[in-house]
This record gives sequence, C-alpha cells and structure tokens, in this order.
Amino acid sequence: MSTLRPNSNAARDIASVLHPYTDLRLHPEIGPVVMARGKGVRVWDDAGRGYIEAVAGLWCASLGFDNERLARVAHEQMLKLPFYHGFNAKSHEPMIELAEMLLARAPVPMSKVFFANSGSEANDSAIKMAWYFNNALGRPNKKKILSRIKAYHGITIASGSLTGLANNHRSFDLPLPGFLHAATPHHYHGAGPGESEEAFATRLAEELEALILAEGPETIAAMFAEPIMGAGGVIVPPATYFEKIQRVLHRHDILLVADEVICGFGRTGNAWGSQTYGLQPDILTCAKALSASYLPISAVMVNARVFNALAEESHTIGTFGHGFTYSGHPVPAAVAVETLKIYDEIGLVDHVRDVGPHLQAEIRRRFSGHPLVGEARGQGLIAGLELVADKEKRQNFDPALRIGARAARAIEAAGVISRGLPGDVLAFSPPLIITRAEIDEMFDGVAQGLDALLADLQREKRAA
Repeated sequence: MSTLRPNSNAARDIASVLHPYTDLRLHPEIGPVVMARGKGVRVWDDAGRGYIEAVAGLWCASLGFDNERLARVAHEQMLKLPFYHGFNAKSHEPMIELAEMLLARAPVPMSKVFFANSGSEANDSAIKMAWYFNNALGRPNKKKILSRIKAYHGITIASGSLTGLANNHRSFDLPLPGFLHAATPHHYHGAGPGESEEAFATRLAEELEALILAEGPETIAAMFAEPIMGAGGVIVPPATYFEKIQRVLHRHDILLVADEVICGFGRTGNAWGSQTYGLQPDILTCAKALSASYLPISAVMVNARVFNALAEESHTIGTFGHGFTYSGHPVPAAVAVETLKIYDEIGLVDHVRDVGPHLQAEIRRRFSGHPLVGEARGQGLIAGLELVADKEKRQNFDPALRIGARAARAIEAAGVISRGLPGDVLAFSPPLIITRAEIDEMFDGVAQGLDALLADLQREKRAA
C-alpha cells in the first residue's frame, strides 16, 4: 500500500486516475510525480522540485511551458467564437487561416487539409482516406497498409495496428488483419558484418519489394513512415533508405504517408523531417508542435491526386462521411496559427540548426564511451542513447530488468526528465527553444544519472 498522505495530490491521483503507459498495479505503490508549473524548458512538481524537461513532455512542447502569447490568443478566441465545427460545409477564420499556412509550408505540393485532435486520429483518418481513395479508383482489393517493426503511429484500433511495438498490441487483440510490418531500418542492429548504410538500405528496399510481391501489389494501398522513428527508439534511417524505399512504392502505385507528428515543425533541423530525408509523401500527418501542444490539434494534408479521388467518391455517395466534433476547433486552430507565426518570427528552424549540432556532438562525445551506452544517435533536437549489456556484441539487457526505466528514474533524480523506450533507449527531444547552456546542463544530469545506475548495477553484480 502507498504511504502517501491521504490529502496529497499524489494520493488523490492514485484514488481517481487511470494513467496511460503505466504499470497500473504498481502505480499505487510508487505514486505519481504531480507537476504544478512550468517555465521555459523546465517544469516543477508540487513539492517544488525543478526538472529540465528533456522530452518536451511527449516530444511536443516546442515553445516550452510558459508562452503568454498562446495563452492570450486562446482566451481571445474563446471570447469571440469558443466553438464551431466543419461539418456540412461550415467554416471559420482560424481553420481557414491555419489550412492556408500549412499548405504554404508543406514540404511538397499539397491540395487540402483535414483537421483532427491528435496524431492517432490523424493517422487513423489517413488510413480511411487511403481505403476511400482506392474505392474511388475502382480498386476495392487495394487496402492493405504497410508500416514497420518499431514504428509508432498512434493508439486507436487502426493507428495502433500501424504501430509496430509489441506492448501496443499485446492483450488489445492488435494488429487488425491487413496491416503489414516491414523491417526496422536500424543499421546498428540490422546490418550484417561490414554492411554499409547504403548496402543495408538496398537490402531493406529489396525485402520490402519481396513483401509487396508476396502479398500482391494490387492489395496494398499505402505505406506509413516516420522520417525518424520516435517512440520505437529514435531510429535514424540509413543513408539512401527513403530514396530506395520510395522507388519501390512508386513502382507499385502505393501511397506514401509521412507521419510528421514528432519530426514536423523544425525538430530535425528543417521544417519537416520529409525535407531532411527526402520524402515526397502523398499524405502528411502532423500534430504535437503544430500548436506547441498548448491545445490538442492535428492535421492531415493530402495532395491533389488523393483529394480529387476523395471528392469524386464523396459526390457519388453524397458526402465525405468522416470527421470529428472538434475537427478544426476554433480555439486550438487559433493557437496553432499563432504558434506558426511565432516560429517564423523567432527563426525557430534556424535556431535548431544552430543548437542541434551541439546537442548531437555532445551526446556522442559524453556518452559514446560510457560503459552502459551502445549507440548515441539522432538528428537536430531529437536523440537517443541505447543502453546495452555488452557493447562489443551490441547485446541488449534482458527486458525483464527494465534497465531503460531504471535509467530514466536515475536521471530524473538528477533533475532531468527523459523517457525510457523499448530496447532500453533513453529519448531526448527537448523544447525547440533550448539553449546550448541548457543542453549542457541537461547532459550533466544525464551523466549523473547513468553513473548512479552503473554503480547500482555493479553493486548488484557483486552481490549476486
């Protein structure tokens, strides 16, 4: 039983809240960290302890935790038009302006924007659009969806089927039939002896084509891909990977959906991860930094070919029968418009291009030689440290030891909030406004936490 005070916020939480991504049986014994306020790249819990938020919450608080302009815009929009919808050809100014801004910023020419409330909803919508598109073209069998092992695309029934992580499938009866998972493009673990990144990419493209041919190209509608795989372990694609993958997709008329939920709006050093890695998507999904995560909103951009097919099919049926009550809600839309304006005004992408190389250099300099670290990897302001039991053999720890979770707790004790991912990867994606000095301070805490974990493991080994 928990020893927390009955009237504390932590005790109240235990009594009332069902937490996502939490061991629900263990939670009452450990209790939550209850956050009370934030400023810049830092947050404070209700005991007054401060932390550098090294994951920007969930990869998302791009402008930090105290932007008054966004709060003011939300208040003003709530006073002017607190709600309206987009059903039955209704509209409003924030939704129109945001759609125009997104189309102007798209990495490739796009035609229209559909709004939802989360990355999961955006990807779920993109799946349905791919099915609708092929029905419109008279291809009712072209419906299977490709993703990749270790991909993360959300947690609805359909987007959860896209996701390629075991714990998102186990006991939920996922994935649904018709969702296929290709190999993870992780050179560190996947490449053969002496196999270069380019040769590895060539092999993965050949394996993807073999999978497509085995299933039948006439049965496959789309492939979803994150430019950098986030929750699956911050996996950076090998050189030439997307160039070769896209050639295969084009050959078999398979739509490419770029999941920019994490990578979009500057995270990789360009406005879009698609620009960093040369993706030319037919559909693009985004969320998180779209509103700096001050309010929930996501978007799906479709190119002219996709939109024209959707339009024709909706005319045949009489309606495009998809949408959410809060699609394009005026308050989140107004906040997203202001967010994009702030990005432009402060030159956020240029800032990431300035501080991102520092983060990447420092994470490699400080930790590549650490006894627990197998690989330090990343791009721009997203990075990961993979912890391994044997550096020479690239051998991971037994998952039952939950080393990644232990590392995250040790680092948190040092004043830095990271996130332990599957495969014992520590993720870092700080607010995009972070400075070089704050990056250095962040890694000081990471070093302190990893050294503490190493000492604990060595003690446990001696005692065994």
